[in-house]
Amino acid sequence: MKKEKIKIVYTDLDRTLLRDDNTISERNLAALRNLEEKGIITVIATGRNIFSTRKVLSVDLPFDYLMFSSGCGIMEWKSQKVIYENHLEAWEIFRTMSILLAYNVDFMIHDPIPDNHKFCYARKKVKNFDFEKRIIMYKPYAVPLEEPPQKASQFVCILPPHGNAIFEEIKKEIDFLKVIRATSPLDHESIWLEVFPKNVSKGHSARWLCERLGINQKHTLGIGNDFNDIDLLDWTAHSRVVANSPQEMKEKYQVIASNQEDGFAQCMEKQFSFDS
Repeated sequence: MKKEKIKIVYTDLDRTLLRDDNTISERNLAALRNLEEKGIITVIATGRNIFSTRKVLSVDLPFDYLMFSSGCGIMEWKSQKVIYENHLEAWEIFRTMSILLAYNVDFMIHDPIPDNHKFCYARKKVKNFDFEKRIIMYKPYAVPLEEPPQKASQFVCILPPHGNAIFEEIKKEIDFLKVIRATSPLDHESIWLEVFPKNVSKGHSARWLCERLGINQKHTLGIGNDFNDIDLLDWTAHSRVVANSPQEMKEKYQVIASNQEDGFAQCMEKQFSFDS
């Protein structure tokens, strides 16, 4: 790979750029500064919404774009201006809600961007601790579902760690929208089934941004750690996963050091000849 060819870097946030305690190491921060100095565009591509991202990233951090909610929207980080967004239509919301209710699973319907940290929720009687923890975290912004909203950004359905089979069943039912799997950022075990508008994914939004900026796909590099990064890593010309990724992803993509060992920084130092 020619080092001078990379013009844009996409990196996942939780358990990729961030350490397990949700902080950025000095080494990773130095790598972000070096990328900025070299004029290389940096994009943080996360499953977090804007509200949640602001809890762990300050506006003065040296990166260019935030791709939030698994690609549902893109924000210019320095100006805090949303430049790209998607939403679900009323009929998509009603049909998806009907399917999830039929499966008797716990789910949340998020408000449109930029207020997509707010949601209504439907729960079954069996305890789902990951689901309950998320409701507590967002208590000021979470209300029980009464009527389906006319517009929304996404669904989040929280399944147990062993819920692979039901995930696949529901995904087949909701074939008219984009269904993405993610590992819970709360207990790191539960399966999050996330439903977005048809063309939403980190990979689709990465392509949209490159087209806007006039950057060819061959000049892209992506780093991830979980299933919701797959669309991104399948699209970027050069793709990496940190060592703390699921085994099936490590078998598919080139592996770098873990998030606890500054894998992002090590990758950037090697790619662009930065000093650590």
